[in-house]
Order: sequence, then C-alpha cells, then structure tokens
Amino acid sequence: MARRGKLVLFLFALFTLTVVAIALLVFAVYRLGKPGVPEHTILEADFEKGVVEYVPVDPIAQILHEHQPVVRDLVEALERGADDERVVGFIARIGSSGMGMARLQELRDAVAAFGESGKPTVAWSETFGEFGPGTGAYYLATAFDEIYLQPSGDVNLTGFAAENPFLRGTLDKLGVVPRMDHRYEYKNAMNLFTEEKLTEPHREAMQALLDSWFDQLVTGVAEGRKKTPEEVRELIDRGPFLGPEALEAGLVDGLAYRDEVYANLRQRVGEDAELLYLYPYLQRAGRPHDHGETIALIYGVGGVARGSNQYDPLRGTTTMGSDSVTAAFREAIDDDSVRAILFRVDSPGGSYVASDAIWRETVRAKDAGKPVIVSMGDVAGSGGYFVAMNADKIVAQPGTITGSIGVLGGKLVTREMWKKVGITFDGVQAGADATIYSSVEDYSEQGWERFQAWLDRVYEDFTAKVADGRDLPLDTVRDVAKGRIWSGTDAEQLHLIDAVGGFPVALDLARQAAGLEPTADVKLAVYPRERNPWAKIFGEPAASSEQETAITLAVRAIETLRPVVRFAERTGLISERQELEVPFVPQVDGPPSW
Repeated sequence: MARRGKLVLFLFALFTLTVVAIALLVFAVYRLGKPGVPEHTILEADFEKGVVEYVPVDPIAQILHEHQPVVRDLVEALERGADDERVVGFIARIGSSGMGMARLQELRDAVAAFGESGKPTVAWSETFGEFGPGTGAYYLATAFDEIYLQPSGDVNLTGFAAENPFLRGTLDKLGVVPRMDHRYEYKNAMNLFTEEKLTEPHREAMQALLDSWFDQLVTGVAEGRKKTPEEVRELIDRGPFLGPEALEAGLVDGLAYRDEVYANLRQRVGEDAELLYLYPYLQRAGRPHDHGETIALIYGVGGVARGSNQYDPLRGTTTMGSDSVTAAFREAIDDDSVRAILFRVDSPGGSYVASDAIWRETVRAKDAGKPVIVSMGDVAGSGGYFVAMNADKIVAQPGTITGSIGVLGGKLVTREMWKKVGITFDGVQAGADATIYSSVEDYSEQGWERFQAWLDRVYEDFTAKVADGRDLPLDTVRDVAKGRIWSGTDAEQLHLIDAVGGFPVALDLARQAAGLEPTADVKLAVYPRERNPWAKIFGEPAASSEQETAITLAVRAIETLRPVVRFAERTGLISERQELEVPFVPQVDGPPSW
C-alpha cells in the first residue's frame, strides 16, 4: 500500500510538471510570436470618436467599445513611449471630442508629458467641429507642438454653453404633478420637472462652473499657442474661424491634408519610421507599471446602484454596483501584497445606501493599513463624492465636476394624466401609508413628513461624513454643500480635494502614502483580479461567420436605438429615482447630457 501511495504521488507530480511545462512552452511560443516595436516608431492615435474611461468586463461592452481608446491605456502608452528610444514621435487625429473637460485634461497632460522628452507631437484635423462645437477638440490639440488643419476645415472655437430643458409646462398640460424635494437649493435635478426656467441658485452654480472651465480653456490655449490670455479671450469672442482665418490668427500652424502632414513628420524623424497605434504599442512594449510593489486599481464608474456592476448597451453606460466595488475592496484589503489602493471614480452619483456601502470599504481599507487615493474623472459628485470623501487623498482634474453634497427624491403623481385618457385607478390597502410610493397617489401628511425625515437623515449623514473624512468643521462643509457642484479648481480651494491632476499625480500620492520612494517601481493591478487568464493569453475561439453576422446586426441595432434612449433621458421620459446625484453633466463638445 505504501509503495502504491508513493507511485500515485509520483505520477501526480509528474503529470503536474508536464502540464506546467507545456503551458510555459506554449506561452513562450505565444510571446515570441508576438510582433515587436519597430526600431523607428511614430505613435498614432485617433481621438475623433472620443475616449472612454473604462470598458466593463462584459461581452457586449467589449464588442461595442472594441476600437474605442481607454483613458488609462492612452496615458500609460504615452508614458512608456516617452522613455522608449524606438519611439520618435506622436501624431493624433482630432476633430470633435465628445469628452468632458477632465478627460480632455487627462489627455492634454499625457501629451505634454510625452512632449517633454523632446520628441515631436503633431495634431491634425479635418475640421474642429463641422457645423458644431469644436472648443473641446481644439483645447486638446493645443497640447501638441504643432496643429494642422485640412484646407477645407474650420476651427469652431466658441467657448462653452449649457442649456437645460424644463418639463413643467408639459407636465401641467398632461396633468402630472411633481412631488419632490431636496437638500438644498443647489440640488437642482428636480428642476427639470418643477420649474420652467433656471432658479437663481441653479444659474449661479452653472455659471460658476462654465466660468472656471473658460479660465482653464484660456490658460491652456494661451500656453499652447504662445499667446496672452487677453489675446485668446478676444479670439474666442471672434470665433468660429474659417481655415485661412485660423492660420492667420495663429490658431493652427498650417493648412494641409493628412498625407502631407504625415509626410512632413516622416521627413523630420526618418522616412523609415513605422506607424503604430497607442494600444497595440502598449501591448507590445508593456505597461510602465507592471512590476514592483503592488498598488490595487479599483474602478468606480457610472451611476451608483445596489447589486453588481452593470452595462447598459442602449445607453452605452455602466453602473457602479456596490456589490462589485465592495468585493474588489475586500479582495485588495485581504491581499497582503497590496500596499495602497488607487480608486478611480467617474460617477454622477445614485443610490445613498449603495454609496454608503462603498464608503464603508474605504474606511476598512484605511483601518487595515491600506491607504486609499482617489483619482476623479469627468464627474465625481454627490454619490460619486460620497464614495471618495474618506480617502487619504483626493485628486481631480481642474475641470472635474465634483461636490454636489446633497440629496433629492420624490415622485411624479400621474392620476390626472391617466384620467384624461380614460384610465382610472382604484384599490385597497392595509396600512395607513401603504401607497406612499404609488405613482397615482399623492403623499399623505404623514407620508410627506416621513419623506422629509429621510431627506434630513441623508443630508446630515452625508455632511457629517464629509466633515470627518476631510477633517473640516461641519459648519464649513454645510456652507459649501447644499447640493452645489464645483469644478476641481474650486474644490481644491474649498479643501474638498487635495490636488489637481490625473493618473500620474494620484499614483505618486499612492507611492507616498504606501511609504515607497518617489521613483519606486510599482505594479498597478486592477481589482478584482482577472478570472480567466488563459483566455487573455491564448485568445478566445474564433467566431463563425454566422455568429459574426448576428453580433454585427445586434451592435448596429443598439447603436441605432441609442439616440432615441438619450433623447428620452434628456426630456425626462426615462427617469429613475434620484437620491445622491449630480443634476447636470454638460459635455464640452456636443449637446448637454443629464
């Protein structure tokens, strides 16, 4: 029996070693078979369709965003390329951004950092906005050494505008009664239903945000185009510009077609230089932060909700599910190799209880000796600020929309609307306030009192936790709260954040918080960890032609329906209960979104 046991153990060990050897051999062949980086490489990017913050681990999301760049990938590719002797320059197509101010600034910072290596950076555009806004796209272009415009193109540099629709008049005609309230006057998402125009607090907050953005725009363009702020302000007020006018005004360096721009760059860096897009380059060259002490990267992207992270293909949006994010925190907390946590937040808010669940994990992380550094994207307000407020350090771009410390809620009472089309309701109940959440019954006196108590409870909890997390007097917090949004620049002055910047700044602070040297190598690892590493290494089985056709048709159907869904959202036809939520999230280019 003893011999048989030893033989079984021997055979099992032999089998295990054989499997591992085969796996390593296949992996080595795979790695050796991968193309390398050419000796003379021009990095290339296409920002025409914008850049996304994060692509969820979801099959449909992966397909729909297959060719759309991701912020972190672009930032790290440019960081890697700056120190890579094989890389001799960077060229990017820019036209209309469709991105928020903070995302534009993240890319501008990355381009500027790459340019410090002395390698040329060139932006080219067919047109900066075609019969539409081009301010954001042009702002991004000014981070490059040179800007070229197609001779038939324009520079639609006109500043910023935010326009809000109001449905109160329509609701009155339909017989729909909005029964909502907020804490406090700047928490204006419900104004869509309750007002016919901007309230004074609503106007004040929006104007302050656009003024802050405008100052950032002027500063960036002035630095990039070697002009004074006064000159830039005068140019913006004169816009938009036809191509020859833009050249004369010094907004672009030349009028040229794509082939001419590329040929010109090759003449300077070498005719043998090969083009390589940023993400393929990153895959071949490797990420700059792939070894050293581990820093966990956790994404909190989208509206905050209870449950798991979700992807909505019709809206093209993600949900920050409290179950998913708290599980990622627990995994990072329990992993002894993790020295700090970098929490990337891009969220307009959402559920109070879901936000509170995520907040609790940031507390647990700090108690476990794992410092938490938050890096904010385009928006990190209301519930998006709630999940961030206890971090050791908070970093945001100057253009990040943050704050919105407040709460709102309520319902639309639709009984009279249904009556107009001949539909009536009747029913029975057990419990004095069983209809408190009914859409056809108004609040009772007791129900309204309970609703007000809920608003007070949330607001008091929110502001108290901000005061504790930010080490601020409660009265100071309540002065800057009231549901008001702030730009990152203003938030820093109000001590709601600690520093302005993007991924690199946050990573430096994470090193510092972990007690590492400023130049220490770190491994930035996304949590939760990849569950299927073999698929990532060896690839998935190829789809059949029938499968590819079905996928293509599904994607086209989704893309066709998206504008309809977005229109319904903007007009209030599609609405979910709002609790902790930023009321208004304007884009830099394109129509405002809510």
